[in-house]
Parts: sequence; C-alpha cells; structure tokens
Amino acid sequence: MITLLDYGAGNIRSVRNAIKQLGYSVQDVKSSADILQAERLIFPGVGSYGSVMERLQRDGFIEPLIERIRSDKPFLGICVALQALFEGSEESPGVAGLSILKGQVKRFKESDLSVPQIGWNSVNLHKESPLFSSYNDEKLYFVHSYRATLMEEDREWLLATTNYGEEFVSGVELGNVAAFQFHPEKSGKVGLAILEKYLQERAVETLTVSSQVKTGKLSETRIAKRVIACLDVRSNDNGDLVVTKGDQYDVRDAGEVRNLGKPVELAKRYYEEGADEITFLNITGFRDFPMQDQPMLEVLRRTSENVFVPLTIGGGIREFTDSNGKQYTALDVASEYFRSGADKISIGSDACYTVEEYLRTGKKTGKSAIEQISFVYGAQAVVISVDPRRVYVKSPEETTHNTLKTALPGPDGEEYCWYQCTVKGGREGRDLDAVQLATSCEALGAGEILLNCIDKDGTNSGFDMELIKQVREAVSIPVIASSGAGSAAHFVDVFQETDAEAALAAGIFHRREVPISEVKKALHDNGVEIR
Repeated sequence: MITLLDYGAGNIRSVRNAIKQLGYSVQDVKSSADILQAERLIFPGVGSYGSVMERLQRDGFIEPLIERIRSDKPFLGICVALQALFEGSEESPGVAGLSILKGQVKRFKESDLSVPQIGWNSVNLHKESPLFSSYNDEKLYFVHSYRATLMEEDREWLLATTNYGEEFVSGVELGNVAAFQFHPEKSGKVGLAILEKYLQERAVETLTVSSQVKTGKLSETRIAKRVIACLDVRSNDNGDLVVTKGDQYDVRDAGEVRNLGKPVELAKRYYEEGADEITFLNITGFRDFPMQDQPMLEVLRRTSENVFVPLTIGGGIREFTDSNGKQYTALDVASEYFRSGADKISIGSDACYTVEEYLRTGKKTGKSAIEQISFVYGAQAVVISVDPRRVYVKSPEETTHNTLKTALPGPDGEEYCWYQCTVKGGREGRDLDAVQLATSCEALGAGEILLNCIDKDGTNSGFDMELIKQVREAVSIPVIASSGAGSAAHFVDVFQETDAEAALAAGIFHRREVPISEVKKALHDNGVEIR
C-alpha cells in the first residue's frame, strides 16, 4: 500500500494514476499519524513554495514529515517537495522549510535561457542508487523557476545534478529518503520505471546505475525542444465531444463541425507516438455547465489514466456563473482542472481583458486569474494563449503598437505590421498587440506563452517566424510556437531560426499527414536536441 500526501494542491491525480498504472494501491494521508505509519510515503509538491508550506502547516503535517525523514522511513518527494527539504526559498521569503538540508533554494540566475525551465532534460548521477538502476541518460520532465544546491555538510545526500544555465540539484537520496526535482509521473516510461523502483521493496544488492558513476565523468545535460500535440475540443451538432480543427478558426466544413476523432483516444495515441506534451483547448459553448458536469473535466480524468506527459487545458478559465446560478472564480475553475489531471492552465481572452486594465492603471490587483493561479500553483502552471492577426501599416509612426519590418508586404505594399490581439475565438480585435500582451502577462506572473497566429492557422505554410522572434525577444519566459505547421521541416525551421522552446501542431497530426516520429527524426537529423 502506497500512501500519498495529498494536501489539496495541483495535479496530484497524475501521481495517483501512475501508482495505479504500476499495479499498486493508493491511500491518502488523513492525519499526521498516517505520515508516520505509512509503509511508503510519496509527497508530490505541486504549487508555489509558500502555498505548499502553508498547507502543510495548516494540516499539522510539518513535524510528522520531519520525524519520518529523520527516522529514515521510505519517503519520496517530487518537485517542490525536494525544495521543501531546505531551510527556505527565495520564492517565499520568510517561509520556513523542513530544514532537513541546509541553505536556501534560489531562482535561476539570469541567462539567455527562459525561466521557468519547462521541458525535458537529463540528469548526471553522482552515486549508485537502485532507483536509477535502469536509467540510461534519457530525458525527464522538469518544470520550475527555483533550484537547489547543497552545502558541503550535506554532500552525502547528492544523487543527481542537471544543467540549465548553471548546475543544480535534481535528485537527493540518503538511506530510504529520496526526492527529485523532475516529475517521474510526467516523464513517460522512463519516469514510470524510476517511480516503480521506489514502489518496490528495496533489493538487498545495490545496482550500479551507469558509466557516469563508474568513471566519474559527467557530461553537461541539455534541455530538449518540445513537440506538442494540440486537440481543439468541442461538441458537434449531435452533441458528441470531438476533436476538430479550424481553417483560420473556422471549424466547419460543408456546414458541419469537422470531426477528427475522440479526444481521449487521440491523446493516448500522441503519447504513445512520442509527443512531449498534450494540450486540450475547449473551443465550444459548454463553458457555463456546473463544474461537476464539465465535459472537459472527464476528458482530463480519463486521459490522465494512461497519458504520463504534461497536460494543458485552455478555454473558459475565468469567473462565471453556471446554469444553476452558482458562481465560480477563475481560481475555482483552475483548481477543478488541476484536480482532474491538468498540469498547466491556458488563459486566452481573459488575459487580454486583464492586460488592458493593467496597462490602463499600471497596477497589479492580485485579483486577476493570472495572478491568483500563479500565486497558488506557481508561474509554471499559467500559460497565456495569444491569438493575434497581422495589421499592416506603411510606417511605424502610423500606430502606437510594436511594429516590425516584414519580409511579407501587405496588400498595398506596406512594409511594416503589428500583431493585433483578438478575443472570442478570433472574432473580435482589441487595441492591444502581442508584445504588450506577452510582456504584461509575464509581469503579472505567467510562466509560458502559447503563440498562435490567425493568419497562419490551417495554411500548412510554416510558422510565422517574424511574430515568434518578436515575442520571444521581448520576454524571458518560454514561448510555444503555434499555427501553420505543415511538414517536419517547419519544426526544424522554427527551432533553428528562433529561440522558441516548443512547437505545437494539430491538424497534421490528427490527419496523420505528418507523424510525430517523422518530426522527431527530422529534428534529430538536423542537430536539434530532442527527447
């Protein structure tokens, strides 16, 4: 029996499903006594450092956790749970950690790399461990803005390090206690294999893990570029939930909604084919359902049972009153999605309205969906979906917006353009450009930009490099390139010509025109780091 410390934050469902997938039963911690009595305890730290420690303090779990770890009872911490072993974190000044390890967790130093680190990276092993007996330098999934380093007096704890602009601790282990900065439950088959080693009874013999430990030679790990499969989900005219694909956001063909498959089945297919992440976008009108009946919640629950890579959900993340008259805050909605299996929340139209108010007043209110979700769950959990279209001008002086000189002149020969943000599925333009939106959302606490382009949507003509370069150069958070992919070569182009951290496609994957494996092979053959 595996005991899970579910303290009410973030996507704990994925850890639960991973344990069940490996054939083990799960029970939740109900009291502090359960922490001490558990045969095997898993602490999945999801959220910001301060909110995690506050919840542990509220529930009376801090002292039992310290006692369990110091008693060397089997313990596995994941992500923020590794950071919680230290005395504190720059993320939440003044908030005390468990103080098992000395020192403070600090934000990544400024470099040309985006923060948060979101994606697949490797680990360098510094000692033998049965947990990594089958590990062979594969990529594992990381998502964090803060990193740990060990003081000299705690060096015996060091299990693994990873490079991201600087070297940081990605794994600690001493006796029966271990913790990882990466998410094994989101790291595909490799991560599940590591998790299974913890769930099993420890073997008497300790297995040698790799040539790294034998030779003492460590290589610099490198983060991979991500290939993301996107599923636009809506109900068709018969009320069935389907994956569709638009042509410049028009999802109908001969009057009927294009039906390209069932969302749960397609997501599983993409996971098995090697997608690094799965994104669901709710583009239909069932956003005013009572939360307990939201169709997208069931999609996430079922998908997370068999898909062990990160899941993002977008569409309808805002305040609303349902058909029964019950009111929900954006944080309420996001929390339900996280509890149902989402790792990240994508915010679209509501981000535009928030930024318009922020630019008007110059003040953060702390009440926007971006700020609330980021505060509770961390910046890495908030993705901003930008839906811009080109507006051509003859010179930069014609507009107050951020322009660029384009290699694709307008209909009247205009040499400049700016990218106007839209809302309501591209149906309404706003007096806001893509750079203003992206930079403001970063300031408000967002951790990633999903950069679409209405002009490129459904064209299969390649990504809009000019837009991607402009936005990526303006922000220090990761950017996902979207809209226009029609071949594997387009993925190679976007990673070689821009600094985008990820690239997303939909229709070409749904219609099997370009398999994910073909994209990965093309990237590898052209020297792009991949998983």
